[in-house]
Parts: sequence; structure tokens; C-alpha cells
Amino acid sequence: MSEENNTTENLTEDLPKVIAEMEKKCEQAPDNVVAFHHLGLVYMKAGRIKEAIECLERCIEIDGQANQPMINLGAIYFGQGNLDKAQDLNEMAIKVQPDTSAQAHANLGLIWQQRNELDKSIESYERAIQYDPKLATVWMNLTSVLTMKGEDDRALKAARKATELEPDSALAQNNLAVALFFSGDYVNAKNHVAKAQELGYSVDPNFIAGLEEKLA
Repeated sequence: MSEENNTTENLTEDLPKVIAEMEKKCEQAPDNVVAFHHLGLVYMKAGRIKEAIECLERCIEIDGQANQPMINLGAIYFGQGNLDKAQDLNEMAIKVQPDTSAQAHANLGLIWQQRNELDKSIESYERAIQYDPKLATVWMNLTSVLTMKGEDDRALKAARKATELEPDSALAQNNLAVALFFSGDYVNAKNHVAKAQELGYSVDPNFIAGLEEKLA
């Protein structure tokens, strides 16, 4: 599950130093949502999950409309296997900020997929795409669920979109190979298997064997 914030992606400083600075800032400004959110994300990066949860909960306490901390807190609970809390937080994020919650819809798609509620998963992924059609990972996840449901035409369209957005994604190439296989295009399926392998994906040997059988 993704966190809808990249504040710490380019963090190059020493984490303990950054944490100390952010803790001081939060002490000086106990109602600063941005400071607590940043500190929560840094705690997450440092693996200090208990403190991260406390910071993100503090953000929501300060501002009940702060959907980013809700999404990030939901990601923590999802990682812990607490699907109920993850669902509640992502639904809350959508309720308070419906136009900026593409990631929350995407996260709900993962939660429903984890619960094997495939129709609800598809609905959530499609809503995420409505808000942000450039979320390549969502197109990949949607491909997988549609394939599981046997909706081959829709799966192929989603797979093509994912590879269009991220042509160097090994997973997207593998998903497209599978979608092409189920659509009966075995030659192109083999081509995309090769691309997935070139990009480092470990393609299922049983799938390769089935594909070779079809091409024989």
C-alpha cells in the first residue's frame, strides 16, 4: 500500500539528526500539522512505527480534514495486517477530501483484493483511476484482479495502459504477457515475457511452459 506523500523520498541527512530537529519543531509548534506529519513520515522511514502512529494520529487530532496523514496511517495498519483500521482511515480520507484521494481509493482496492472481494476491489481501483489516470501501479493491480475474474478484454486494456505509463516495469510487462495469453495472442505474450525477464522479473515457469505448449 502506498503512502501519498514523498516528503522523505530524497532525505539524505542523518536520520537521528533529522528526527531530533523535527521533534524540536513539534515541541515548539504543538499544533503544526505539517511538522507532525513530516516527523511521522521520518519515524516511518526509521522503522519507529509506534512513534509514527502517534504523530499521524496527532495530525488528525489537530486537523480533522488532513487526509494525507489518514492515508499514511492507513498504510501502516495495512502493513500490520489490520485491514479494518486501514479501511476506516482510507474511507475517512475520501470523505474529508474526495477530490484529492486517488491513493485512498487505490489503497481500498488493495484492501478489498486482500479480502478477495474482487468486485469491490475493481470498483475502488477504477475510482482511483478516475481521479488520477496516471497511477501505473493501480492499472497493474486492476489488471491482476480482472485476470482473476476472467474478464480478459478489460484486463488486456488495463495491462496495455500500465505498460504505456511504465514501459520499464517488469511487473507491468509480465501482467501484459498474461493478459495477452488469455486473449489468445501467444506470440506477443512470449515477447512480453522476454521483456519482463530482461527487466529482472521471475516469470512463473508453469506459465512459460503453458505458453510454449500453445506455440508448439
